[in-house]
Amino acid sequence: MTADNEIDIKEAFQRAQKGHNNKAKLVASLRSRYNKLEDKTLFHEEFVHYLKYAMIVYKREPAVENVIEFVARFATSFQSLPKTEEEEQQQEEDEEEEEEEGAEDDHPFLSFIFNFLLESHKASSHAVRFRVCQLINKLLGSMAENAQIDDDLFDRIHQAMLIRVTDKFPNVRIQAALAMTRLQQPMDPDCPTINAYMLILENDTNAEVRRAVLSCIAMSPCTLPKVLKRTRDIKENVRKLAFQVMADKVHIKALTIAQRVSLLQQGLHDTSEAVKEVVCSRLLPAWLLRLDGDIIELLHRLDVENCSKTALDTLKAIFKGIPTDELLQNRLQLDNRRLISLDSLSCENVLYWRALCEFIKAKGDEGEEMLEQVLPDAATYADYLYGYLMSVPLLSEEQRADFNQLELVMTKEFISQQLIHLIGCLDTNEEGGRKRVLTILQEMLALPQTPSSLVSLLTEKLLTLIPDDHRCIQTVAEIISDVREPIMEASQPVDENESRRQQVQLAEVKVRILEAKQALEDCITAQEFSRAAELKDSITELENRRNQVIQEIAASSQPTDKEARTEKNDPETLLRCLTMCAELLKHMNMKTRIGPTISALISSLILPSIANAHPAVRNMAVVCLGTCTLHSKELAKTHMVLLLQIAQLDEVKIRISALRAIIDLLLLFGFQLLSETAATQTAPPSQSPEEEDAPPAEEKGDVPEDTAQSIVVMLSEFLDNEVSDLRTETAEGLAKLIYTGRMSSAKMLSRLVLLWYNPVTEDDIRLRHCLGVFFQLYARESRVHQEVVEESFLPTVRTLMNAPATSPLAEVDVNNVIELLVELTRPSALMKPSTNTEEVCVHDYLAVRICGEMLKDPTAPEVRLYAKTLCNLELSRDETVRKDLQTLLQQLVQAVKDRVCLRALEKVIHQLVDSKEQAELLSATALQPLDVNADEAATDDLSKSAKRPKRGQRKVCTTKGGRKPSRRAESSEESDGENVPESVPAVRPSRRAKTAALEKTKLDLNTLINQEANVS
Repeated sequence: MTADNEIDIKEAFQRAQKGHNNKAKLVASLRSRYNKLEDKTLFHEEFVHYLKYAMIVYKREPAVENVIEFVARFATSFQSLPKTEEEEQQQEEDEEEEEEEGAEDDHPFLSFIFNFLLESHKASSHAVRFRVCQLINKLLGSMAENAQIDDDLFDRIHQAMLIRVTDKFPNVRIQAALAMTRLQQPMDPDCPTINAYMLILENDTNAEVRRAVLSCIAMSPCTLPKVLKRTRDIKENVRKLAFQVMADKVHIKALTIAQRVSLLQQGLHDTSEAVKEVVCSRLLPAWLLRLDGDIIELLHRLDVENCSKTALDTLKAIFKGIPTDELLQNRLQLDNRRLISLDSLSCENVLYWRALCEFIKAKGDEGEEMLEQVLPDAATYADYLYGYLMSVPLLSEEQRADFNQLELVMTKEFISQQLIHLIGCLDTNEEGGRKRVLTILQEMLALPQTPSSLVSLLTEKLLTLIPDDHRCIQTVAEIISDVREPIMEASQPVDENESRRQQVQLAEVKVRILEAKQALEDCITAQEFSRAAELKDSITELENRRNQVIQEIAASSQPTDKEARTEKNDPETLLRCLTMCAELLKHMNMKTRIGPTISALISSLILPSIANAHPAVRNMAVVCLGTCTLHSKELAKTHMVLLLQIAQLDEVKIRISALRAIIDLLLLFGFQLLSETAATQTAPPSQSPEEEDAPPAEEKGDVPEDTAQSIVVMLSEFLDNEVSDLRTETAEGLAKLIYTGRMSSAKMLSRLVLLWYNPVTEDDIRLRHCLGVFFQLYARESRVHQEVVEESFLPTVRTLMNAPATSPLAEVDVNNVIELLVELTRPSALMKPSTNTEEVCVHDYLAVRICGEMLKDPTAPEVRLYAKTLCNLELSRDETVRKDLQTLLQQLVQAVKDRVCLRALEKVIHQLVDSKEQAELLSATALQPLDVNADEAATDDLSKSAKRPKRGQRKVCTTKGGRKPSRRAESSEESDGENVPESVPAVRPSRRAKTAALEKTKLDLNTLINQEANVS
């Protein structure tokens, strides 16, 4: 051994393998030796010679990793140290010094190592390619931040790594991508590295490669959309890292409102708890930090009017991260009544107020005292709410054309909605406060100037405060009556003929009074006092008569006002009444029967509105009718035909509402309801209840079956409808009917599978998600469901194979569909596997069906698919089934001529028979011997079958529409994700077991080095 300050290359490599050795000392010792050498060539060659021993090892052995780390440190130790500010100033003054110092950066040894690695990157061994990329990555990463390399060397590294990021092996691609981190130029729109990164993010099939690129890609307007797309990646680890990158590298102002809302919406509702945690603990705090912790300002950045649900979820996530004692410190500026002044109300602060109150309310008893500090008593809040709702203006048609006025009203309506939601947080246990809230809500619902958008919410809050269903019905019915038939003061017009008659009568009386007074004066003059007394009495009577006529004239000249109820049938009034009725029916308990009040509403309001000319009125009437029928089977029988007609004839939105009602009725009462409906139309009315409740199988006649069949045909036609919403609603309804057992149809299940794979539905996210979840849940629920899936296998495959070239189904990958159906029928995929060992497996039946189909036409092109499918089935150990299958397989071997099919069939036979029977069967069937290439192909088939998805694995969710051919997933061992942020840890063995396993598998390069030395 040499002195401590100098060390031999071989010994340095041997000692570098040990993790406990101080690599800095090794580097210093070896560098001291290197500096003393005059001829560096021998050192270079010997150094590379020992380095090659580590580069041929692909496995991530600790000894090899230590050597790679040592080499990177040693090579970069020759680089000049970063310059201080004073040196930089001197460097600017002296250009010659700058050139000399710049030349020092390209050290001969560092250049030699780079040249050697770049010459080796095209090696046939994937281990060498991996180590080359790893070393280049470590070398570039170990250099100083302001390090410089030669332009020619830069271009060579760049070109080599651009080639390696397309390598076959994921680990090589990972290291190549990481190595290019310092080579990217974000400001250059044509940067090759950036373009390569974006291509990898879009197309690389390995999740660890995508994670590696995410961890090192520079953010720019060009790369931001690609990173945002990775937040919707299929792999949890990629999504998690994408959100971390968005939190660390992207300012909130660099995102549009739509992008911010989309990020929060996806992150807070992600299926992975780890992703949700990253959004709550990294993304939201980062955004708040950049906004100085102002939550209201964050809401301003989200446009809460159009995404209130996302904003509420965001606030809830923020509140969870704030200690309880700090929640009230961040409260809004409330006055002494614990209210926000009406002038200060805005969309953001009222939503924050609502979210804070709901969050505290959810704490239960713990939050009662806190809630009292942010909300007033119920009566005070009711008056506050009434005052604001009365300030919402009612626009005329001309004012609605003014966008500014319309926007102002929409803002006030949004604030009103949030204030109404706050009613749910009030303490309504106190009778006086609760009555005041009820009075305000009833008054607001009855007022015609209350915006229509608030009617549904006001009714919902009103019903939650009334515990009894019958009282709810009575209250809402009274409000509907006041809205539809308000009390009006009817004025009676003046009759002109009567007025003229009264004027004539008054004139006659006045003339008679004058005549009587004249006669009275004459009698007094003649001293006829008895006659004068009589005339005086008649004058008094005439004056009374005159006063009476004058009063009649005065009364008739003023029109009389009478109170009367006038029915209103305008669309707005009808829509308000139907909205209240729909909320009432939704709130009612399912066990509450239809009483006289509801029956009166149906006959006077709902049924007449179905024929209304206004589409919105008709749609709400259909919703009300459908909800009513759920409460009464007799009502459902009566109006089922009407709902069916509406589902086929009206506008799309109304048809969807009718379809939902029909599906709900079938889910609640079953197809038996259709049978009874048809029976009541054809049978005499004296049918007993027992006969009405009989199942369809016991009904006599074909009418019930025809009725149910016609409904199924109608639903099947809807699946082919061009309107995506109607198609989606039908598919979801059929999935519910099949899953709940109301319908069991292999043909319909086949239709749903084909619809799921159809490229036409690629953009229908709701349809794809619904059916994807349904297939898994339905097939794993029971063996009976798997039998239905098994029955749908052949019809589905036949439809795809026979699809014409012009059909969208011609683009569907049949292999992918078959894989799905095989996985769904796999016995091990059942949630509760059958305990009956004698029960025949579903895959056994499927194997028999497939063999029968192959025997029909052994030369058909789909025979290869069927043969491959047989290899992937889980066949039972039942001897009878095995013998039957063996017989069928022997017939197939004799009938099929295709060699690929023969190899697959031979493989199945090997799985079925024992070793002794194999020789007899092979000799009996006279199989031709296979050549070497065929053996290799068979081995490939075996490896492919071994790498199929795990049993019971949810393969459906990972298949994108089924249009792309399924590729064999690369094993997780191919990408370890070095230098990539942490992934979700797997279940680890104990430390003792791990240590023992490492000791057994630990690699020591010394053996190889010494062996080579002995040979030489």
